[in-house]
Amino acid sequence: MSVTTIISDFGGVLTTPLMHSFAAFQDHSGVPPEALARAMQRAADRDGAHPLFELECGRITEADFLAGLEADLADELGHRPELHRFREIYFDALDPNEPMVDLMRELRDAGYRMALLTNNVREWEPLWRSMLPVDEIFELVVDSGFEGMRKPQPEIYELTVERLGDGVAAAQCLFVDDVEVNVAAARALGMRAVHFRDNDQAIAEIRAELAGGR
Repeated sequence: MSVTTIISDFGGVLTTPLMHSFAAFQDHSGVPPEALARAMQRAADRDGAHPLFELECGRITEADFLAGLEADLADELGHRPELHRFREIYFDALDPNEPMVDLMRELRDAGYRMALLTNNVREWEPLWRSMLPVDEIFELVVDSGFEGMRKPQPEIYELTVERLGDGVAAAQCLFVDDVEVNVAAARALGMRAVHFRDNDQAIAEIRAELAGGR
């Protein structure tokens, strides 16, 4: 079945690597990533749900997420860090990935249907949407923060295909993401998929998939 539709991730595909933003946060806050991971895992074990996943599904607010993380980090670090500038630091270190943005615009101009599927934070929508020409390129945006589900849950991929309408099937979609488990979930649903690792690799693989699937 021919590829008619591109479904792209946002952070780490259409932007610079997210690790740059987390490294900037570490530099500003002094919180080691290992301590951050342990604090979130402690919260997940205690509450039965990972706080980051709850945030990305819009089930807790950014303010509640940061307050809870500060409290758990206090146990980890011996003092309570201030995380209220997390959003500012994160986005200051994030830039558009222009080669991938240009490719997406090219594919839109070539007649492909275009959708964006992102795990994101509800309160961050104005910030990330203003970084890129999202509405110019993508006819559909599915943001986990407003849907109560996130990648790699199959339901959010199915929702994206359903909202594209017009008889679009999963087998007609090419999915691009920088997280391998998200790519595997897309393939399990019958989509073609490219695991983004760097621009040269991903752009070549996307072009090869499209050349063989029209």
